[in-house]
Amino acid sequence: MPLTNLILWLLLALAVAVVVWLIAVYNGLIRSKNQTEEAWSDIEVQLKRRYDLIPNLVSTVKGYAAHERELFEKVTEARSRAISTTGAQAKAEAENALTATLKSLFAVAENYPDLKATQNFLQLQDELSDTENKIQAARRFYNGNVRDYNIKLEVFPTNLIAGTLGFKKKEFFGLAEEAEREPVKVEF
Repeated sequence: MPLTNLILWLLLALAVAVVVWLIAVYNGLIRSKNQTEEAWSDIEVQLKRRYDLIPNLVSTVKGYAAHERELFEKVTEARSRAISTTGAQAKAEAENALTATLKSLFAVAENYPDLKATQNFLQLQDELSDTENKIQAARRFYNGNVRDYNIKLEVFPTNLIAGTLGFKKKEFFGLAEEAEREPVKVEF
């Protein structure tokens, strides 16, 4: 009889260990998923700040370069697309397009020395530069969290549990083309 009790206790201890391990794995996956979503939220906060700056920047440049209507429309359209886009990859592509149009806007602004000297333009330039830096930092933080989360989903034996419970890999927030890896130049 004591051998039977010992076997029962060992089986019970093994079952408890498996349940504790499953709970720990599940909680770790949830923690990583939530950290990744929080990091995405940080990106969205910085992008919103950028979106809010763009109309002011366009308005300031418009006063000096009224004949550049097509460029202003492109910037406005790119901003609208970027705001309405969802998903990391689609958002990255929309942001890259917006960055390209902003580069064009700043290229036009270089032709107007009076514009470059105005306090409003200089302040917007500084704020946009600061925002671009914050977007890059948020992007790195998000991509680091995505990397860690995706690794957790792929390693054995966690991958068996993650797949069974419906956890899905997250997309990195990357740059679409090599040419777009350059930062927006906002210094004149």
